[in-house]
Amino acid sequence: MAGEAELRYLDGDFRVIRPGAFVRCAVTGTPIPLDELKYWSVDRQEPYVSNEAVLTREFPDKFPIKR
Repeated sequence: MAGEAELRYLDGDFRVIRPGAFVRCAVTGTPIPLDELKYWSVDRQEPYVSNEAVLTREFPDKFPIKR
């Protein structure tokens, strides 16, 4: 499966809507292989590449993205 997947993010799990190999971090745009996906927001329906990306999304003034 190549290409970007579409997921429905649930509490502690996700459902594949459109098959693919990865999703993109909502903060950085970094591709995240599905088998490495650990962080997402159920409310926002967004994936994140790391806990730092989660903090950046939740508190953008306190945790800006390091480039």
